[in-house]
Amino acid sequence: MPPLAGRLKLPYSVLLAIVGCLLGIIIHVHGWAPAWIGDFLDSLERFEISSETFLMVFLPVLLFETALSMNVRRLMDDIGPILMMAIVAVVVCTVVVGVTLDAVSSYGLVVCLLLGAIVATTDPVAVVGIFREVGAPKRLTTLVEGESLFNDAASIALYSVLLAVLGGHGELTVGGIFNDFIVHFIGGGIAGFAMGRLACFLFAWLRGFPTAEITLTLTLAYLSFFISEHYLNVSGVVATVIAGLVVGSTGRTRMSPTTFEYLSSAWGQFGFWANSLIFLFAAMLIPKLMAAADWQELVLVGVVFVVTLVARAIVVFGLLPLLGLTRLGAKVSNPYKLVMLWGGLRGAVSLALALAVTEQTGVPEEARQFIAVATTGFVLMTLFVNGISLRPLIRVLGLNQLSPVERTIRNQVLAVALEDLQGKTDEVAKAEHIGNEVRDRIRAVFDASLASVHDGQVGQMSDEQRVAVGLTIVAQREEEMFFSILKAQIVDWRMAEALLARAERLEDAIRLGGVPGFERAIVADVRYSTGFRLALRLHYVFGFQSWLARELGQRFANLMSKRSVAQRLIAFAREQITPLLGEEATQRIVSLHQRRLDLIENALQALNLQYPSYAQWLQESYLGRVAREIERIRYRDMLEQFLISGEVYADLMEQLKSRWSHIDRHPPLDIEMSAAELIKRVPLFEGLSPDSLRAISKLLKPRLALPDQRVLTQGRHGEEMCFVASGAVAAHLPDNTMIELGSGEFFGELGLLGEQQLTPDVTSLGYSKLLMLSSRDFHALLARDENLRDRIQVVAKQRLRAIEVWKQFSQASNAAPVPAPAPPAGPSPAQAAEAAEAAGASEGSGEVDRLAVRELRSDQAGGDDAAGGAVLGAPETAPR
Repeated sequence: MPPLAGRLKLPYSVLLAIVGCLLGIIIHVHGWAPAWIGDFLDSLERFEISSETFLMVFLPVLLFETALSMNVRRLMDDIGPILMMAIVAVVVCTVVVGVTLDAVSSYGLVVCLLLGAIVATTDPVAVVGIFREVGAPKRLTTLVEGESLFNDAASIALYSVLLAVLGGHGELTVGGIFNDFIVHFIGGGIAGFAMGRLACFLFAWLRGFPTAEITLTLTLAYLSFFISEHYLNVSGVVATVIAGLVVGSTGRTRMSPTTFEYLSSAWGQFGFWANSLIFLFAAMLIPKLMAAADWQELVLVGVVFVVTLVARAIVVFGLLPLLGLTRLGAKVSNPYKLVMLWGGLRGAVSLALALAVTEQTGVPEEARQFIAVATTGFVLMTLFVNGISLRPLIRVLGLNQLSPVERTIRNQVLAVALEDLQGKTDEVAKAEHIGNEVRDRIRAVFDASLASVHDGQVGQMSDEQRVAVGLTIVAQREEEMFFSILKAQIVDWRMAEALLARAERLEDAIRLGGVPGFERAIVADVRYSTGFRLALRLHYVFGFQSWLARELGQRFANLMSKRSVAQRLIAFAREQITPLLGEEATQRIVSLHQRRLDLIENALQALNLQYPSYAQWLQESYLGRVAREIERIRYRDMLEQFLISGEVYADLMEQLKSRWSHIDRHPPLDIEMSAAELIKRVPLFEGLSPDSLRAISKLLKPRLALPDQRVLTQGRHGEEMCFVASGAVAAHLPDNTMIELGSGEFFGELGLLGEQQLTPDVTSLGYSKLLMLSSRDFHALLARDENLRDRIQVVAKQRLRAIEVWKQFSQASNAAPVPAPAPPAGPSPAQAAEAAEAAGASEGSGEVDRLAVRELRSDQAGGDDAAGGAVLGAPETAPR
């Protein structure tokens, strides 16, 4: 029937309904048929299918297949409108239909509300099929499919609550129904997420066994539905949908790429079978359900049709615009709203729910008959009225047309492709000795096509549009590259999951924000993840290091993979984008990606310097995985060309696995920062007794500081001091000067000694290993260790003297005349240096004060800014 539906220009669901109705009529009236046909029709007539079969056999497959094919990132972009249409629209439809029918009929409010819940669920199959045929925008398809996924869940959850009330097992109260609905919905989501994550864990264990992996997904679809419904008493529909979304978003990185392709094909077939059979079987029941209908019930069917349109219009045109004003909702255009209004077709789920009501002996017979007739008639009206007219509506609204930018890009792509193909066709003609007359005819076809697209093309687009389009093309290529890396097993599934997610977010940022969106996204791309920040916080508070080490290693590997792909993307842009968009736009795209590459390089540089051994292992692992994939491809090609037998191939693969097994064993990234080891790097502690070192190590708390992270901010002065065990930090002084402190230096002691007038911000220049000492422990340590107290006091006295010189210099400079030719009235930097040097000599100052003097002298040419450099001296080994 799909080819027949295409030829007749009918939605596939409509044709299924027609055939099912005809088959149902023939089954019940087949006395004319010959014996051999009559026996077959008798068997069909006796064949009974219950609502439980519809809901338990077909529904999980339908839901899981739709969820599996959804792009979760696209779904989350429009999660506000989707949930509005899925949940709020179901409630509005239920209430409006229930109250209206209760006013014009005698069936009672609960029965009318139950009918409203049944007809609130939409069927996306017919609508999405039409969208694909006419080329409707992808976002419109996402909105309709996403709505159908969740409104099935909302409708069935509400249906279950109302059916219990009608059967005498509950009370009709707004609070009670709301609470039951929320528990069913949210509980089903939690259950589905947990089971989906468990399945993804098993995928990694079953990797390489496609039949087992595909069977696991089929099992997951049924178990998530059955366990949630019968054991957890929550919505099995929601559980199945969420489980499908989890597998669709993360499963492709957990299972082998070829298996995921098989999985998509298999579930496409499963979904086709389930939808066709449920629609066909339900349609076969339509003549039986409608046989006893009277004209009053048919009038009520028309009322239901009109009222559901009104209820849907209230949500689409009334509530969606309000949602678009908040952060939760993206704006939906009026043509999209009109298609969403008219495209709310109902289908097999509504018929299955109505059939389930007819089997409930606790429901009055008159109510069962009314619900069956009203639902069946309403479904047929949506299929034959809305379904048949939806395609012309999309064409009238122009939603099947490419935008001017897309049309221009299409023409340019077509022109480039045709020119290339024309040249290759000429080469084939020469090689095959084909006559000139034939070649001229084929060339004329290309020439005519080229003439039709060479009419302005890219010149009609602005520079910003060309750059934005080019960035989108490159972003799509990036996602393809990352997926190819996953297929080659060059990275593991955890990293592939993160890389693919980042690539999708980058594409979304370009689509929504253009060039500025791309620039914001590449800056965000090198920031630390939420998991990394949480691991760092736990390290600060509790001293946990293993999670932070894993996050650092993951960041290291991610940055290296991104750098490799970014370099290839620049080459891709130069080769492929230039013919499409021109040299100027390509140069802009290349420069933007070069900036991105620089950001990645800068982020990598600090890690490479701090962890050179781990960086070397990452490079070895990457190259080894590439070599392993090349070797695997070579053996597979030899097997396909019958150069080796299957037994030889299996033996070669075993040797390959053994040869490269070491590259999959991750060495730990060593960030161990034992205080006992780190204090040995601090010159201030040299010569102290072992007992003193042990006492100090118990007080000092190791801390890893990230590049550009604030170590000692304004609010922390006077609470703790810090020793630099390795790495370097920068102290930013009030006069905008900066002093760098390297390994062995310390800072913050002046605040602990009561000097609060100069409180610089201190930031880390790399991945610095620090030792923090609190104010209470500092004073206790000085009281306990006289030798250490003398050392710190000498340095503190030198720095306090330097501060005094700086203050005198600053006051004198501030009092100086303004005219530029006049020299400052206060002491010059050289004089301040001499004063500090004299003070240091008179007090027996040590290395720090002399270094402070050298700072002043070396910065003398810098003017006023040089004075502040004397406050905190840096050792000669500190990085500059």
